[in-house]
Amino acid sequence: MLRYVLTRFAIWIPSVLVVMLAVYALAFYGAGDPIKLIFLRAPGDVAYNPQRIEAIRESAGLNKPFIVQFGLYIWNLLHGQFGNSLTSGRSVWAMVSAAAPVSFQLALCSIILTAVVAIPLGMIAALNQNSRIDYAILGSALFLWAIPAYVAGPLLMVGLIVLLPGASVPYGWGGIFDVRILLPLTVLSFQPIALIVRQTRAAVIEVLSEDFVRTARAKGVPEIIVALRHILRPVLTPVVTQLGLIMITIVNGAIFVELVFGLPGLGRLTVQALINSDYPVILAITLIGSFLVMVSNLLVDVLYPLLDPRANDSRRSR
Repeated sequence: MLRYVLTRFAIWIPSVLVVMLAVYALAFYGAGDPIKLIFLRAPGDVAYNPQRIEAIRESAGLNKPFIVQFGLYIWNLLHGQFGNSLTSGRSVWAMVSAAAPVSFQLALCSIILTAVVAIPLGMIAALNQNSRIDYAILGSALFLWAIPAYVAGPLLMVGLIVLLPGASVPYGWGGIFDVRILLPLTVLSFQPIALIVRQTRAAVIEVLSEDFVRTARAKGVPEIIVALRHILRPVLTPVVTQLGLIMITIVNGAIFVELVFGLPGLGRLTVQALINSDYPVILAITLIGSFLVMVSNLLVDVLYPLLDPRANDSRRSR
């Protein structure tokens, strides 16, 4: 297993470099000069001082060719230096370190909520296939999947104020045990729940046709025991494989959720960096997002043989 993990990391290194190269190229050749933007926001004639603009660009190393800039960035990254923000001058690592715990806690709670809600609903829908319960659960999942986070967040916030006039606006961060986290957590979990409900339903329907399920029912085993002991474990195998896709959905949704509800996480930091063309911050967040998705995929590959021993036998035969 250790050799397998190390092999996967060795394969990921070129993938990360390609992602970083693409993002760096978009920042280098794309619209928006961060140095000019800094001066354009300044009052007075300082915005039209080309000599000073060029001096700051030179001090930041932005006047060098593209490949030189990218090489220097990778070299500094290998030494644990993410650089400094072009707008605030703060250390990028300090900015990311302050925002990352908020996003990680929110993502972890979203994954737990998704598993607790979506897997039972998917099993209930499959066990009652083509019934009203099945149609209601599946229709609700499709409805949740169709609502983007930037629409669901404001609508739920307005609905909360209308239904409960005395309620305070759930804005800001007070930790995962703060009541204000319930609404953004719900919004962030909408699409993951819809995805897992559909995946679980399809997996349960497939498992119901297996011989061991028919044998258990023929022996008179209670339906709840059949569902928990004979159906749940094989169902978790395809569900776990969706963990990488769930992580991508959560990372994308966090950008809008944190902005709408005022959460000081990586999503809000991403929006601010994009507005300010703060390329060092954008690159650092892109690197973290890529790493999270890759770790999720590795976790799936590690858990898959534990849930399905046949996959482990197939890997050994190779």
